[in-house]
Amino acid sequence: MTEPLKSCPSGLKVLIDQPAIHEKVHQLADQILSDHDSRKPLILIGVLKGSWVFLADLARALSPFPLKIDFIQASSYGDQTESTGNILLLNDLQIDVCGKSVILVEDIVDTGYTLRHLADILATRKAESVKICTLLDKPSQRKVKTQIDYIGFTIPHHFVVGYGMDAHEDFRHLPFIAYLSENTE
Repeated sequence: MTEPLKSCPSGLKVLIDQPAIHEKVHQLADQILSDHDSRKPLILIGVLKGSWVFLADLARALSPFPLKIDFIQASSYGDQTESTGNILLLNDLQIDVCGKSVILVEDIVDTGYTLRHLADILATRKAESVKICTLLDKPSQRKVKTQIDYIGFTIPHHFVVGYGMDAHEDFRHLPFIAYLSENTE
């Protein structure tokens, strides 16, 4: 077993450590398990690229619940650290969601633009139900009213990285969530 990172790369400050993330993922899984009929399969849809680590840990925590997993990729950031509000669908689903229970798994919800766009897509495809699970919620940045069913942590306005989230494709591999200290408020 590899030793957890003892320090944070230069320019980053740890916001949420690895044990806190692990505990929260299991709490979210418990909430989901108590809300869903275990006889009906559930489709987890990860929003790429940021949610992949969270989705993997959440799926394992939901075991042996019957699951299907798919991914969708949308972007509203481009090369920026703030959402542009213009949503670009980069990769679509492979699984048909018609008549199925779906949980859209996000790494972070800030403006709500991407989430609203993706929820609208799933509604037009006639998913039986669509719930939203996010590891991080940043309500101070919300521009669009968004119903989030499962929230891990509510965080202040920081640009965060680690645990799947990136800055120009760096830092996704970190086992904790940190923020770029030069972009704090």
